[in-house]
Amino acid sequence: MLSRLFAPKVKVSAHCDLPCGVYDPAQARIEAESVKAIQEKYQANDDPHYRARATYIKEQRAEIAKHHISVLWSDYFKAPHFEKYPQLHQLVNDALKAASAAKASTDPATGQKLLDLIAEIDKIFWETKKA
Repeated sequence: MLSRLFAPKVKVSAHCDLPCGVYDPAQARIEAESVKAIQEKYQANDDPHYRARATYIKEQRAEIAKHHISVLWSDYFKAPHFEKYPQLHQLVNDALKAASAAKASTDPATGQKLLDLIAEIDKIFWETKKA
């Protein structure tokens, strides 16, 4: 009886956590741009203290980029998106792996690879927003 009393009266559903508009691959891109810029600055500076600090910050930014990519995958993209863009699962996985590679590397090429994959996700994201 109590379960019926406290049961929801109206059933609601949503595409995502909040009304769409709060998700944007730009968040991941900004962090990835920081990763690449730090990798470039790291290469241009021989000071071990500077390099240690740069490495620490780069790793934080790469982890934040991974977070934003993961949120898009888990909270924004839904089954119809994956049906229309069958490469999306692999693309997101590749981007997450690229973020891990950039986190572990001081080579700006790894940062660029991450940016390239985020750009592909961004293209699909904005196509889904038009639909």
